Amino acid sequence: MAVLPIRLYGDSVLREKTRPIEKVDDALRQLAADMGETMYAANGIGLAAPQIGDTRRLLVYDVAQVIGDKRKNGKRMRDPGARHLEVVLNAEVIESSIEDERSEEGCLSIPGLEAPVYRSIRIKMRFMTLDGEWREESYSGLTARVLQHEIDHLDGILFVDRLPPNLREEATPHLAKVRRGEVPSALELAED
Repeated sequence: MAVLPIRLYGDSVLREKTRPIEKVDDALRQLAADMGETMYAANGIGLAAPQIGDTRRLLVYDVAQVIGDKRKNGKRMRDPGARHLEVVLNAEVIESSIEDERSEEGCLSIPGLEAPVYRSIRIKMRFMTLDGEWREESYSGLTARVLQHEIDHLDGILFVDRLPPNLREEATPHLAKVRRGEVPSALELAED
């Protein structure tokens, strides 16, 4: 497996709408494994294909490693021994709860920035597995939040697009620094 470079805010691929995956093959399985390795190396809990420069509708996530709501130095605490990588192809939300919740989000493509975002607390998602099987599943809590964040990536939407104008304005100087390459990547920050 390989750790892949993560595309940063300002890269045009992050604004592209992804295309459906037509065929599952060994190369796609390897890409999913590499994306998982990249996500773990960057201390992430989700990663979408555009974040590594691929425009197919693919995402990976792992909330099993997260230890409840515990945080240390502002970061979610993790148990690396509890890893359980999930791979999702052609994801689409088909139902969302009206009830939503505001919680801090960050993004591996916008390192060093967290801000509160409203997301539905429950979703139903249609997707394909790496076995080529179509499924519909319901999710809640952190899993629903992570999936909504990553599906946004698949549609060219970043979490900062969901911020109210005042918070977006506060984030603008940091976004400019990321765009100019003045902020260490998530992979570099994870090494510290």
